[in-house]
Amino acid sequence: MRDYFIRRFLLIVPTIIGATMVVFFITRITPGGPLEAALQKAASMQVDSGMKDAGGSLSEEQKEEMAAYYGFDRPFFPAYLTWLGLMPREQDKQFIKFEQGVAEMPVTLQELLPRDQWKPNNAYRITNAKITRDGKLTADEDASASPLTSWSTRAEQNKDRVQVFRPQFGGLLQGNLGVSTRYNEYVWNMIRERMPISIFYGLATFFITYIVCIPLGILKAIKHRTVLDNVSSVLIFVGYAIPGFVLASVLVVYLAARLGWFPTGGFVSENFADLSFGGKIWDVVHHAVLPLICYLIGSFAFMTMLVKNNLMDNLAADYVRTAIAKGAGFKRAVLVHALRNSLIPLATTLGHIVSVFVAGSVLIEMIFEINGYGLLGYYSILDRDYPLVMGILVLNVLLLMVGNILSDLFVALTDPRIRFE
Repeated sequence: MRDYFIRRFLLIVPTIIGATMVVFFITRITPGGPLEAALQKAASMQVDSGMKDAGGSLSEEQKEEMAAYYGFDRPFFPAYLTWLGLMPREQDKQFIKFEQGVAEMPVTLQELLPRDQWKPNNAYRITNAKITRDGKLTADEDASASPLTSWSTRAEQNKDRVQVFRPQFGGLLQGNLGVSTRYNEYVWNMIRERMPISIFYGLATFFITYIVCIPLGILKAIKHRTVLDNVSSVLIFVGYAIPGFVLASVLVVYLAARLGWFPTGGFVSENFADLSFGGKIWDVVHHAVLPLICYLIGSFAFMTMLVKNNLMDNLAADYVRTAIAKGAGFKRAVLVHALRNSLIPLATTLGHIVSVFVAGSVLIEMIFEINGYGLLGYYSILDRDYPLVMGILVLNVLLLMVGNILSDLFVALTDPRIRFE
């Protein structure tokens, strides 16, 4: 069984590569990406300024510079390997164009310093240099003490241009998910900011579901075909049939907007930082009541009926009847013998507790104005923010694979009859 789980963990890497490669290819062929949006914005700005023929006002050099800025200047495989971290990125890239008869041009190299080297009002190191047509880079006499060895050049003899850039490995393997083209922030920082919201709602939904559904399922199995069983079945299936976003709209309109019992949206109040510790807890709970109802309503039916049906099957098994025949009470037969085996199928869902890091419903978060992970993923696709899309995809695939492995592990630990080979 150990070898099985080792193979499962080793399969995480090719799975992530396969999934990211497919999505990365889709981002390359799908129209309306960040490059097209930037070109349209530049053209519209020139139209507003009164320029004619704005569609052709951008030169080929300008279009190439914009493509390099958004990372669309490379073919598919080199670009994917760069995102993966197997090939260096061309950071701080700029194009130096030479006029006819000019052999040397001045160039200003601007490099973002590490955070611990930032100076007041200056986070960049600027170096004045000169570059020749063949790509030779030399520092000026009055240049700042910044080495030029970290810079590379690429001469384009046919276009009388030289590209200047800093090759730097900064991809997935280096822990860098890139920078958002829409918000100009690091992708990982944007995801991390929304993690607490996703973890809160994910854990709350997970524990409340198990705390309520397991006892309710046991009670329904014992009281099968009674009034309690029939009424509870009607209620949970009615709840299962109501979409969460529809219920969210009704709750916001009536309980929040009209009656004012709950806030209409948000995760916390605007004055959250000024509240006491107890006030902060109450503020979070007060904001979370309505969203949690919408998150929980769909999962109650599945979990409750799973516990009930499995417990009823085990109560009809021979080993339970044998235990009762040997003198075991009905309560002991249910709670000790039948319940343990009935909870084995629930172990298949325990592994997916890791998915609470990315839990979220787009529609529910949109209705309640919760700036969570689900809404972040929705807007990343809507804005064609491809670095953010790829970062969210990597995290989703990773947690899904780990959750599946943990589910198999919990099943093997719970049921000794199961052996993975």
